[in-house]
Amino acid sequence: MDPLHLTTSRHDGTLTVNVSGELDIATTEILRSHLLGLLREAGQSRRGDMALVVEVSGLTFIDAAGLGIFVCARNQALDQRTPLRIEGVPPGMRRLLRITGLDQHLT
Repeated sequence: MDPLHLTTSRHDGTLTVNVSGELDIATTEILRSHLLGLLREAGQSRRGDMALVVEVSGLTFIDAAGLGIFVCARNQALDQRTPLRIEGVPPGMRRLLRITGLDQHLT
């Protein structure tokens, strides 16, 4: 079991969070809280043009609860008009996104 690990950087108006490890029902709250905090930060930015990038190439596992966190973050980002991109999607996650139709909304 790979524990969930998050690393965040800030550069030129972009917040980037690197996600690695396993994202499942036991770890989703950690990522949800982190992403919503970053979205709050982006929404309060004086510049008003801050974006959030979630880099997931280090994910070794994701389940439906994990996908739900990305939907939650996307909905919040849309509500506050903060650009959100998910990058580095590994093949297993890409397949899940395609099967659920979320690939059109999250990548």
